[in-house]
Amino acid sequence: MAEERTSNYIKLCDEWAEKFLQMEKKELMNRLPELKEEDGYLKITHFGVPFGIRLDNGRIDRLDGRAKANTTEMLNIYTLLGYVKENAFFMDKWVPFADLRNARPFGPAYKIGVTDVFAATFSGHAKELENAFEKLNGLRLPLGDVGYQIDAFSCEPMQFYFWDCDEAQANILFDYSATDFNHVESAVSTAEMGVRRLAELAGLPLKGKTFEMS
Repeated sequence: MAEERTSNYIKLCDEWAEKFLQMEKKELMNRLPELKEEDGYLKITHFGVPFGIRLDNGRIDRLDGRAKANTTEMLNIYTLLGYVKENAFFMDKWVPFADLRNARPFGPAYKIGVTDVFAATFSGHAKELENAFEKLNGLRLPLGDVGYQIDAFSCEPMQFYFWDCDEAQANILFDYSATDFNHVESAVSTAEMGVRRLAELAGLPLKGKTFEMS
């Protein structure tokens, strides 16, 4: 079943690569000024990692040489390109996932696969989490035992909060504009990718019922 899901995600990435070839690149760059055209790519950074969408075939490469782009990363980028609205802008209005437009149907899966995993993974590891945020040049926030703001993309900052107690607690806030830049389901996979990146930088295995998308 996991192999079938992975195969479906790969197929979806192939479909998005074809869609990208039909997109008006200058319009994309107007909507997403963080995109930079260089070396045959449109380049973008996702949670501190550089990626490039190939202008010749629409495929996405991870550009730091450490690994290949996984399907979660690729789909987060493709859907950003595909769903960003004209004149989308950062509102500085921070809300939990459930308060994003049309998010409530995805709330239970989000809790199990994102915030519960975030809390379980870093339970007893607040210092490692703090160090991971610092590696991403995070902005420290005065809430929680560990609170930081980091960029999923330049257009999509996110706030991560963690309380290290007997039953660790975690929360992630989005700017209300998140669904103007991307599909609401992609807010789930973007947050999930953020937790994965933090765990990777902290050198910790993910704990809990993670999504199997990579």
